[in-house]
Amino acid sequence: MRHPAPKQSRRPVGLPVFRAIALSIFCSLPHLAAQTASTLEPGPKPHDIPARWKPWIGEYGGSPSSVGALTVYVVSEKNGYIEILDRSNRPDGVHYENAEKFPAEGSSPSAHGLRSGRSGERELVSGDVVDGKITPDFGARAQVAIAPVHPVKELEKQALAASPPQENRPFRRPELVELTTLDAAMRLDIRYATTNDFLGTPVYTQARAFLQRPAAEALVRALAKLQPLGYGLLIHDAYRPWYVTKIFWDATPPEGKIFVADPAEGSRHNRGCAVDLTLYDLRTGKPIEMPGTYDEMSPRSFPDYPGGTSLERWHRDLLRRAMESEGFTVYEHEWWHFDYKDWREYPILNIKFEELHSGQGLPSVP
Repeated sequence: MRHPAPKQSRRPVGLPVFRAIALSIFCSLPHLAAQTASTLEPGPKPHDIPARWKPWIGEYGGSPSSVGALTVYVVSEKNGYIEILDRSNRPDGVHYENAEKFPAEGSSPSAHGLRSGRSGERELVSGDVVDGKITPDFGARAQVAIAPVHPVKELEKQALAASPPQENRPFRRPELVELTTLDAAMRLDIRYATTNDFLGTPVYTQARAFLQRPAAEALVRALAKLQPLGYGLLIHDAYRPWYVTKIFWDATPPEGKIFVADPAEGSRHNRGCAVDLTLYDLRTGKPIEMPGTYDEMSPRSFPDYPGGTSLERWHRDLLRRAMESEGFTVYEHEWWHFDYKDWREYPILNIKFEELHSGQGLPSVP
């Protein structure tokens, strides 16, 4: 949106500057192989924030894909306090500075520059500067989409006519297992089979999810640790044919390339050893709120993003601890993407879902 005046900084209150979060440096949690449900939780579970604050949590100014130079204000919550963070990008990475901090209880959004615009959009006001909310509410359930560089149908034709990179080394024989056959608490929300994906058009013809057998069995073990805590796993994507990786790469503008795999190298999804997923509540069946939405090409997707709420970050970290306890590693730019430890041992595959038989114990893929 247009601003009525040049950008002004919200006045700092002398609070410490948040640590730099570099795009290329990521610190993993310790290995948690011996973790059980009783020790899986990342500390005491926080309370949710007051309902009046929920719609205002998010980012303001810039654009939804503001990984670059624009300043963005992050309305977040930590330990019962609302924090308005000023995010900027420097040569050494992304920095967050606390511009305001106040208790969530007893405070009102309108008293801190948050208001509804003429068309109902949420805005953050500082002096004569007005920044609109650029991130979706969790309840909207709408994917944050990009404008593809080229029409997706054209890219699909080109990708189907292309060939994956040649790999001249020995691999394990693939054995893809359909995840829905393994546990009823493993549910699907395959966005790429719908228009509700980051390209705004389906790229899968079937809503299915497969992993190599060792990865699939490890995922079942992670699920078994989460179920006593009241959570199931909601799968967004797993094995991905190589031609789809090429579509994603060719459709994505340069500033979003950190979120998609280069088809010249192949994706760990292509090897059947990567899974995109989140938590859902076993009691209600509803997805759990996270600090950012799935496949969102913004810093909210980073696994150490400091925004959102304490409860959202707690759930994000719980998912990560469960997955890492069974040999998965989170991708440094996406809280939902986990790679299985043996991914190097499997070849890049370009087999369409239609060519894979359904059911547990799928025949080996040549």
